[in-house]
Amino acid sequence: MESIRSLLGKYVELKISGCKIPIAGELVDLGSDIIVIFSETRYMYVPIHHLQHLRLSQDGEDSSSDGKEPLVDHTNISYRKMLMNSRGIFTEIDLGGPSPLHGYVTSIMNDYFIFYSPLYHSVYIPLHHVKYICPLPPNMTPFYLSQHHFQLQQPAVSLSRTLEQQLEKFQNELVIFDLGESPLKAGLLKKVDNRIMELVEAGGNTIFLHCDHVKSVHLP
Repeated sequence: MESIRSLLGKYVELKISGCKIPIAGELVDLGSDIIVIFSETRYMYVPIHHLQHLRLSQDGEDSSSDGKEPLVDHTNISYRKMLMNSRGIFTEIDLGGPSPLHGYVTSIMNDYFIFYSPLYHSVYIPLHHVKYICPLPPNMTPFYLSQHHFQLQQPAVSLSRTLEQQLEKFQNELVIFDLGESPLKAGLLKKVDNRIMELVEAGGNTIFLHCDHVKSVHLP
């Protein structure tokens, strides 16, 4: 990590697993499990386990982060601490899908967290699938909805410590995995056993999925 720390203040390019476009910007901070990049006008927090490569960029200099205060505390920064500090802040999260997710972190459990989105409501996201997190300016709200039209809502079900335990509570419920990217990842969750999920799709066919490869869960 010290070799990466030597690049602090430099304009770098990161290739992140699951992201087609590299992230470029000023390397402004580094924790034990997270990299902080200032790109254009915002801070991007990248869990380091998704880093494929990082290099000095040859494309020029980004705007400096000097004078721009981050929305979350960087003291002894870590991935989990960053999530805790971002609760209640309008945030963009990338899960490696066709488009990022926008909303608010509401609760953080052992291996997943709950993200409230106006489009999908409560979304259950495994910690290890997040590609980057980007808190957005405090004057922004999702889709520029007024506070009158947008209010945070807590999940209707109680929260379990682990995602597998939470999925067990959704047995015999309709669920949507990975924000509906694939028609094979939506249906009736019949059973969760030893991290293998039995899902019945609309046509009645049974599909088996492994919990480790689910990027998000929400109920329709």
